[in-house]
Amino acid sequence: MKPAPTSNAPAAALTLGVGARRGVTPDEVLGLIGEALAAAGPGVVAVLATVDAKAAEPGILAAAERLGLPVRAYPAVELAGQGVPNPSAAVRDTAGTGSVAEAAALLAAGPGGVLVVPKRKAPRVTVAIARNGTV
Repeated sequence: MKPAPTSNAPAAALTLGVGARRGVTPDEVLGLIGEALAAAGPGVVAVLATVDAKAAEPGILAAAERLGLPVRAYPAVELAGQGVPNPSAAVRDTAGTGSVAEAAALLAAGPGGVLVVPKRKAPRVTVAIARNGTV
């Protein structure tokens, strides 16, 4: 996780959206999160968000715990209602939504949230980052 900026300006809250296959390891999740955060720009990570069907996945939970972040889970139907730039037919077929990572990041960011890192994929995990729109 990035440290808070040293300026007096308020830091924007970043939200991590994470999708994963069953059995993903914490190191796989953390590795891709680290790559995505390097591209995100300044901000403080507030939450790790995912689909409710993956909220108890041990690799996701362990990654969130290591980062000191709460996990926020959304039903697939709610994620499906969130517009995203990179929907996936394969994810729609398996998860019931065209996006987990991007949609979860945007929903967690709240109204006015902006996707700052579109989904990045590794073999068993996908990560996207949004910035909340209130700062």
